Amino acid sequence: MSLESVRAYFAAQAPDIVVLESATSSATVALAAEAHGVAPAEIAKTLSLRVGERVFLLVTSGTARLDNKKAKAVFGGKVKMLGADEVAAITGHEVGGVCPFGLTSPLPVYCDVSLKAFDIVVPAAGSTHSAVRIAPQRMAQLTAAEWVDVCEIQPA
Repeated sequence: MSLESVRAYFAAQAPDIVVLESATSSATVALAAEAHGVAPAEIAKTLSLRVGERVFLLVTSGTARLDNKKAKAVFGGKVKMLGADEVAAITGHEVGGVCPFGLTSPLPVYCDVSLKAFDIVVPAAGSTHSAVRIAPQRMAQLTAAEWVDVCEIQPA
């Protein structure tokens, strides 16, 4: 279902973007990098977060780590990760396939500046075996994302 909602999203919003499916799992950054032949930093991981009652998505470079101080300053409170059941219910995507496309209901999307280091990034596409290749700026444009600086870049 989730993969289909992402396919429908791209068919309507960006028909030039192809959803890629892999025979191997891409549920983690390391697995996704291997499956799609890119460096782990080029994977665009999507975090499902909450501050108080506000739920939103944050897309970061695969090797970036959330900086709690920066995140608290930008988002106005302590950031908490959603649980797996909550993620699936709110986004329509299971953990390992979460992406800012084809969501069950609209959510605010933020893109961390760590993505700007790359011409193309590889976010999931609604399942643990799917992804897309997309320019970070285009991803932000398609999802009406706001750019934020809330991560630390980790050495590769």
